[in-house]
Amino acid sequence: MMKIEKGNTKVCLCQETLAVTVEKGQTRWEWTEGFQPELICKEGSFHFLDAKNITHEAYTMGVGTGIRSCFEGFEKDGVIYPYAFETLIWIEDTTEQVYFEWVPLKEEGLQVEKVLWPGQMAFEEKKDSWYTLLTHQQGILIPNDWETPLSAIPFAGFFETAGGYMPWFGQVKDRQGYIAICTTPWNAGYYAEHPAGGPYTHVGVYFEPSLGKMDYRRVMRYTFLDDCDYNDLCKEYRSYVNEQGRLRTLEEKAARNPSVNDLIGCAFVHKGIKTQVQHNSDFFDPENPEKNNHLTTFAQRTKEIRELHEQGVEKLYLHLDGWAQPGYDNQHPDYLPACKEAGGWEDMKELADTMHECGYMFGIHDQYRDFYKAAPSFDENYACRLPDGSIPEHQRWAGGPQSYLCATQAPYYVKRNFTEIKKHGIRLDGAYLDVFTCNEGDECDNPEHRMTRRECYEFRGRCFEYLLSQGILPSSEEVSDWAVPSLVFCHYAPYDFMMKKPGTPKEGVPVPLYNLVYHDCVIQPWMMDKVSEAEDYMLYALLNGGAPYLIRDAAYPNIDGAFDDNVTLSRKEEIERSKAVTELHKQVAKCEMLHHEMVNGDYMVQETTFGWISENKCTRSSINKTIQYEKTTRGSQSGHVYRKAVHTRFSRIRLRKLWHFQKKML
Repeated sequence: MMKIEKGNTKVCLCQETLAVTVEKGQTRWEWTEGFQPELICKEGSFHFLDAKNITHEAYTMGVGTGIRSCFEGFEKDGVIYPYAFETLIWIEDTTEQVYFEWVPLKEEGLQVEKVLWPGQMAFEEKKDSWYTLLTHQQGILIPNDWETPLSAIPFAGFFETAGGYMPWFGQVKDRQGYIAICTTPWNAGYYAEHPAGGPYTHVGVYFEPSLGKMDYRRVMRYTFLDDCDYNDLCKEYRSYVNEQGRLRTLEEKAARNPSVNDLIGCAFVHKGIKTQVQHNSDFFDPENPEKNNHLTTFAQRTKEIRELHEQGVEKLYLHLDGWAQPGYDNQHPDYLPACKEAGGWEDMKELADTMHECGYMFGIHDQYRDFYKAAPSFDENYACRLPDGSIPEHQRWAGGPQSYLCATQAPYYVKRNFTEIKKHGIRLDGAYLDVFTCNEGDECDNPEHRMTRRECYEFRGRCFEYLLSQGILPSSEEVSDWAVPSLVFCHYAPYDFMMKKPGTPKEGVPVPLYNLVYHDCVIQPWMMDKVSEAEDYMLYALLNGGAPYLIRDAAYPNIDGAFDDNVTLSRKEEIERSKAVTELHKQVAKCEMLHHEMVNGDYMVQETTFGWISENKCTRSSINKTIQYEKTTRGSQSGHVYRKAVHTRFSRIRLRKLWHFQKKML
């Protein structure tokens, strides 16, 4: 047994099993019994302990103390592979944080597809005070006794996707917890298991190659906390991204683009112009041809906008799909000109001008990842190429066969297309670049434009930055940690259950992990569906201090959380509900979400607290007697709760969400 120690933290490595134990004060954390660190390769699977040569040594450096382990040489079917790597487990002197680093030394012989290390924590205690936190979409908390099993996570839990908005996970047992942050998240993700009723939840991390190689150091940082809950873990991560210079608030974004302030308090309307499903698309319906194509003119949309203005909608943002001649999800990135059958550039400009006359904001849908073979500029040489020379293809969406545009080219297309739109006198307030912040980054092994996944995120960010330079606020499909510095708003950032058919059992307690970190950084519109008399998504919009969707027309049926069997509401009711949400959003959009809790430990009653610097008073009101606002005031001594409030008076809004259905229905 090898041991390293610093302050109140001790780490032990068993040389015979490679099991790791961490002791923080009186709390002990250890890997699950039987866990074996593993290389999953094209040639087969190898445990770390299968290495022909294994050495361990203690070491010290200027900032910490650690254990270095080297593994070299692996054999299978009489063949010896000289592959070698090392692991570093060390405690940082300043923070007592524990780092796990996997470092490739000799990439010869084996083609690694996945590395499973470090191990998952033993977490076997059937009680609700033991819970796991996953950054799957907005966030999910899984008590160890939760009755519903955890199903497959989207994108296999890959970080920087809908399966992992943020590159971390955590666990808490009786207010002792840890947060595991992947500081190199570009080719990494998590896996998790929770059986029906527990009694455990296991979660671990995996690393994947970049362009076929494990050619850079992979790092996990564990912070062990005393007397904590999920709020503390979120604030630990917020501190981390702030240290990295990646915490960019809406206040900061508004300093560069003042129109950010105009977007706050808007109701969101999502509508389209042209739908054209190609015969070679998976969505094509030969038995119901009337469902494949649809056209609404710009003039009709202009009329609808005027009607909303007459009905009293004060602030509105229009997200317009299918505005170009090819139709929705067709021929990208050559998405020009304005749809001729719908009225062309002239009528599109009239729609934009009408929006501005009404004091509204206008934005369009666009796409710079999907590379359609029907696009006039399609060139296979600029499609993403895998290390084996293949080019991924599919035909799922309306436009039929496609590959993926190498993101090195995307900024050029963005500049080309938005310059053309501007030439026609159309003033855009925002633009939606589809899938960028929902899907994983791409990699390309074409030597003319080779690109790693990390570089892909950088090129996507350049697209957002170009829009910002033109006074256009960028948005994308969901939210992702890498995009926070440039992203102003999104399509949505939902809880996982909102993307499933209503009534599907929830796989844990929905908790706003993303908003506890980034609420004051990104404007998030929320679904407002009244799913049933028992469940109303409007309450989540209020709980999260978000913006409302007044109208959200789905591009595809039963996709992206769009289901038809909701409670029907009149347009008047929708406007009234939307106003209630926008009024709160005006007050808290730029505020950090300080705290979230289950009132009296009841999952069915949740409360959020926002803090900000303001001398404005909050008004007491109620919405159908289910939402209560309460104002409290605290002095400068409370600055430790909200950093910016030091030496400044601030207010808190506490929002209580009262449910009318039973706990068993969660």
